[in-house]
Amino acid sequence: MKITKISAYQVDLPLHEGSYKWSGGKAVTVSDSTIVGVETDGGLIGWGEVCPLGPFYLPAYGGGCRAGIAELGPHLIGENPLELNKLNRRMDAALKGHPYVKSAIDMACWDVLGQVAGLPICNLLGGRYGEDFVLYRAISQESPEKMAGSVAGYREEGYRRFQLKVGGDPDVDIERIRAVSAQLERGDKLIADANTGWVMHEAARVVRAVRDVDVYIEQPCASYAECLAIRRRTDPPFVLDEVIDSVDALLRGHADGAMDVVNLKISKLGGLTKARQARDLCVSLGVAMTIEDSWGSDVTTAAIAHLAHSTPRELLFTATDFNSYVTVSTAEGAPQRTNGRLAASTAPGLGVRPRMDVLGDPVLEVP
Repeated sequence: MKITKISAYQVDLPLHEGSYKWSGGKAVTVSDSTIVGVETDGGLIGWGEVCPLGPFYLPAYGGGCRAGIAELGPHLIGENPLELNKLNRRMDAALKGHPYVKSAIDMACWDVLGQVAGLPICNLLGGRYGEDFVLYRAISQESPEKMAGSVAGYREEGYRRFQLKVGGDPDVDIERIRAVSAQLERGDKLIADANTGWVMHEAARVVRAVRDVDVYIEQPCASYAECLAIRRRTDPPFVLDEVIDSVDALLRGHADGAMDVVNLKISKLGGLTKARQARDLCVSLGVAMTIEDSWGSDVTTAAIAHLAHSTPRELLFTATDFNSYVTVSTAEGAPQRTNGRLAASTAPGLGVRPRMDVLGDPVLEVP
């Protein structure tokens, strides 16, 4: 089997709640998503998606996805989409870095593999654990009172894990953590996610001020060294996210005892192939994981669901359902949240069928 064409479609994804805010005054109201179709000489089409959270979160942006695919695509025509490790080596040789560009192509090739095998990707990634898995809800950065007030509504939707967006003024962040913590019930979990927003002295103040609160501290500072320094002076469970972008970073973090949980973002690692490698390493090391991506719609949510559902329950901390955050449905067959939980499709491949009336005409075709 050979790749004969790669097409890219641009889709805007407005948010149900109007905006999404996090550290440093960053915010998005509409995300720029790229959905990729990989066509084969066997008549199959696999689908993938990559959606950076604006141009100021990670080293990625919407236009860069499509420019990178235009650069990389010609090198992949004629390659076998079923030979995923070989294909990834080809992509890495043809385009240094830019893992997010490669992610949607890799995801689409997994979709082809699942269709050829007649199996859902979940099975190909190692097997399905349980009937479904738990989700978290991100709480956009607002006043302490407003953030605390949102917990009850999210709990009615079934969420029991709450990722609180902090990383602003330390005094206000202390209030945010305490206000939201006061709304929690038995079985809830609270993660204070600074998204690299504090410098070290601010992070030190916050973790000391909330040491009596049952809270996970996530990515307090920008660099690994800064996060490690805060980790070594605080007791709460510690989560690393933005600095976990490779197997090397995982191995270093484990050797240093830098984290209890890591966030594995599919596009930050370069696709499902490398995310699976990182996931399996975490399983071997006993490191719990949140399985997610930077952002996305139905296609990304489907990929997250397959990777999360094939992760052992005791090491899956939580996962994300981005398609419930956005107003646009890009594909039929995508998993939908039920009582704060999600399940991967049992259909072959990703199990999704893009809504071509939503995708429109491709903005890029290779060749």
